[in-house]
This record gives sequence, C-alpha cells and structure tokens, in this order.
Amino acid sequence: MDSITFRPIGLISTPFTKPAGTPIQPKAAEGVAGSIKIFQEFCPGLQDLEGFSHIILLYHFHLVQSFSLLVKPFLDDKERGLFATRAPARPNPIGLSIVRLERIEADTLHVLDVDMLDGTPLLDIKPFVPAFDARDQARIGWLTNNLNRLEMARDDGRSLSKKQEL
Repeated sequence: MDSITFRPIGLISTPFTKPAGTPIQPKAAEGVAGSIKIFQEFCPGLQDLEGFSHIILLYHFHLVQSFSLLVKPFLDDKERGLFATRAPARPNPIGLSIVRLERIEADTLHVLDVDMLDGTPLLDIKPFVPAFDARDQARIGWLTNNLNRLEMARDDGRSLSKKQEL
C-alpha cells in the first residue's frame, strides 16, 4: 500500500509547551482554555459549527519520535498492548480529543478542556453528537479499575519515544 499523507488544516494553541505536566485526557484538563487557528483556505468549512457545544479534534502528535507495541500507560502499572491504550507514541501518531467549543471568531476557534501541546497540527474537526458517539453498553477493559487515577494523571515526559516507558 502507498503511504498516506495528511496536511494540517490549522494549528492548536494551548498553555502546554512540553509533554511533562500535560493532562493526559480532556476530562483531566477540564476548563483549560486553548484556541485553534484555522488556515484561511479551510475557513468556509466552519460554517454551522457554532451550533455544537463539543467538537472532536483529530491531530498529529508532532513530537513523537518512535513507538513500541507494548507500553506502560499512565493509568496503570502493568505493561499493555499499545492498541489497548491511548498512548501518543503510535505507528501513526494521530490524536483524538473531544473539547468544548466556546466560540468562533473568524478563523479562530476558542475551546476548553485542551490536552494537547501548543503548536499541534490539526488534521480535522468533527461535531460531537452523543446519539452517534456515545454507547450505553461500552466496556472499558483494563481501565475499569483505573479511572480514579485520571484527574491527577499528567504526562511525565515519557510519551514521545519507545525508549521511555509510557
């Protein structure tokens, strides 16, 4: 298969300039403000987005250097398979966060609950629709007994390469 190429549609600005100390999920970043500058050529695509309270951001983990298929996640002390985690160091370092859309001003989206690094390239935006995206009978595997750690969990700087534990 040929390689796949993505191009950013904008850049995400957040208060987090390095992985260490960054919340590991939007829920743990509740109230943290950020903004997204959409490149002019993509601004017409923002039409009608202001009616949504939450949006899904797909972005590139631009500082990831490599990955490992077995990682030690921030919310557990046991090594897990990469695809059973949300570790940023992945074969295709694509991130997904559901954030609150506060307002849109021209080419800038003002959002809350940001958990990504400043300067993160944005790949896509999708509206969050609970009727589409929430599942009543969802199982959460090994996280069942570990969600109580989320609020205090922060990246400790080990998330960028396979040489560091995740």
